[in-house]
Amino acid sequence: MPKKISMRKDIVSGQLYPQKDLIRIVKNKDNDVFIDKEGRQNGRGAYISIDKKTAQQVKKRHLLDKAFKIKISDNFYDELIEYVDHKLARMELFGNKVDE
Repeated sequence: MPKKISMRKDIVSGQLYPQKDLIRIVKNKDNDVFIDKEGRQNGRGAYISIDKKTAQQVKKRHLLDKAFKIKISDNFYDELIEYVDHKLARMELFGNKVDE
């Protein structure tokens, strides 16, 4: 029997993708928002695809503010865009393996 693939929805496009192909952003119970690089942190998660235009749309439309119902600093959005750039560079160097 084939292994089940966990699917998650990209908050920008609304499309479903395999969870491993997305970046998870988490808001914990203390309203701290951070990039969940391991994909295992406790809290409410929102997912975006590993795409620079997608990350820029998240910032432009303040989609994390809406998803988590709190105000998120522009600095965090900039950090997210930098992280997406980093992931894309690693994917280019090492192929589709996107692990840290």
